[in-house]
This record gives sequence, structure tokens and C-alpha cells, in this order.
Amino acid sequence: MNSRAFHPPNQPVGQNIFLNWLLVHKFGVTHLYNRIVIPMTTEVTAGIKVSVETFYQPAHSNPAHSHFVFAYRISISNESSDTIRLKKRHWYIVDSDNSRREVEGEGVVGEQPFIAPGETYRYVSGCNLNTEVGKMFGTYLMEKVTDQKFFYVKIPEFKMVVPCRLN
Repeated sequence: MNSRAFHPPNQPVGQNIFLNWLLVHKFGVTHLYNRIVIPMTTEVTAGIKVSVETFYQPAHSNPAHSHFVFAYRISISNESSDTIRLKKRHWYIVDSDNSRREVEGEGVVGEQPFIAPGETYRYVSGCNLNTEVGKMFGTYLMEKVTDQKFFYVKIPEFKMVVPCRLN
């Protein structure tokens, strides 16, 4: 599977063939009705731009049992002059009742991608919450390939909101 698939920036998520395939085969999503996209958030650290887009997954959620599932799409653009490699991730997940979780691990979606100058790496993942509103933020540990120096890149805070809560 090539997670570097191109996604035109102004094209709705539901019209992207690769993303639809990924949602169906990785998350079992069969339709994208009642989906809402929260405005994209972006952060730049040391020439690495991280953008996040989220959307609610009603078909996988069970509000009666306080189970709310969200998917998020991350774009990591290398605007620096060095090739980098994403080594680790560290997430903070916060529900609106202020319960907190931390998730750490190697790479993202089973990969530790190399990102050359001017390239963008994209992936889709998901998160479940116990409340209708929550947020995530964190860091990636990156390595500059040329000198094996490590540095952190900030993942911007982004909201996950069940559509009915926006009214």
C-alpha cells in the first residue's frame, strides 16, 4: 500500500479514491454520510509542516455507550533542505471530561517514512473518544538523514467534534 498517494488540496475527502479505499479496507467504512470536516490545523517546526484534518465516523460510533470514533488525515511536508525520517510519535488525547491518554510508538501506521525536501507524506489513522468532543496533539521525533541528528516536530492541537455538537 502506498501511503504517499496524491490528494488534491481542495478536493473533498469523500471523492478521493485512495482515501475511500483506505477507509473501507482499514477502518471498514462503507459510506461517508454525516461526515463533518473540522478546519485543517497546521504547525511548522524547523521547516517541517504538519497539517491535520479530522472527520467523525458515525458508522463506527455508538453514542449510547459513549463511544465516538474519528478519523484524521495527517500531511507532513518537508520544506527544509534536508531529507528526514519520521522515527517516533507521541500523542496526547484529551476527552472533554478531561480524561487523558498518551500514545507513543515507532513511526506511523507501521512505517518510518523518509521525506525528501519538497515531498509530502500523508497517512490516515483514527481515534476513539468517550465524549462527543476531544482533542489531540503531540510530537514526532525526526532524524536528519545526512548527520543522524534528531529533532522534534510539533503536531498541532486539533479538535474532534461530533457534528451535532457544532450546532
